Amino acid sequence: MEYQKYLELSKELIIEYTPKFIAAILLLLIGLWIIKRITIFTKKLMQKKGVDASLQTFLSSLINISLKILLVISVLSQVGIETTSFIAALGAAGLAIGLALQGSLSNFAGGVLILFFKPFKVGDMIKAQGELGEVKEIQILVTKLATAGNKTAIIPNGPLANGNIINYNQDGKIRVDLNIGISYDADIKEARKTLMRVMNAHPDILEKPEPTVNVLELADSSVNLVLRPWTVPSKYWDVFFDILENSKEALDEDGITIPFPQRDVHIINS
Repeated sequence: MEYQKYLELSKELIIEYTPKFIAAILLLLIGLWIIKRITIFTKKLMQKKGVDASLQTFLSSLINISLKILLVISVLSQVGIETTSFIAALGAAGLAIGLALQGSLSNFAGGVLILFFKPFKVGDMIKAQGELGEVKEIQILVTKLATAGNKTAIIPNGPLANGNIINYNQDGKIRVDLNIGISYDADIKEARKTLMRVMNAHPDILEKPEPTVNVLELADSSVNLVLRPWTVPSKYWDVFFDILENSKEALDEDGITIPFPQRDVHIINS
């Protein structure tokens, strides 16, 4: 009797749930095919619109994962599993994870803003969060810069997106500012000619805008001149170091003194 009872119950369950399982499997297969098509279409559309490659990958992955989560919930509902409590548990888990990873979520949001609004791109020379360097990678959570001396600065995207950013590649050229002091006894016009000759001879300095030499400050021990040549961002440090060294050698050759701090002491006999 007991055996017959379980057999009848099994038959009823099979009759009731077999169509649901078949429908759920069909829904899963068709849904996965549709999601794949939507993902491919979205990626092609972004390529056609000229969306940044990093943003294409990120958005395609986000759309794909989101649609698959919705598909799984629909499949479970089709089988007859109550999804209300499942969604509530998923929401609670998401809230708990969000509270635990506030910093990471902030960086994630910052990465999304950077990819969308493009304040800079890979290869740009930028100054942000106290670091100056060339952008090597824009990741979802961090951005990597190659600074002077081949050091890598890893900056979280949250503070980066919310802080001040100076992009030196906006116009494709960057100005190099150099301060050089000359003696008060030196002829400023001759010093200017010497320094202009040095800058005009450098192959990486642009002709337009023209380099300039101006008096910046009348300091305690020197007349400080500011040199302002222009170059492309990738040659910034080459120009900086070359002009500094070449200027010293040229001023020495022309007999123009670069002073060092000194103090005159007067002794009065009472």
